[in-house]
Amino acid sequence: MNDALYNYRQGDIHSAEFSDEWGKLCIPFEDSLSEKQIEVFHKILDCVSNTAAEMRAAYKVGFKDGVAFIREIQE
Repeated sequence: MNDALYNYRQGDIHSAEFSDEWGKLCIPFEDSLSEKQIEVFHKILDCVSNTAAEMRAAYKVGFKDGVAFIREIQE
């Protein structure tokens, strides 16, 4: 359920527009890089991806903490 809530929020971002913009910016940029630069660029993208996964995990923990807090107040 937490995943669904989090992903719904992400759904507010217009992914089709983002993908179009990504293609317009990223592909020409990557084509202009050397092999070593492409390797570094891909590592940077991996870091961004890992950060997104960490944010998802933090959202879940925060949601669970919030529920525990509310339950404690109700008692």
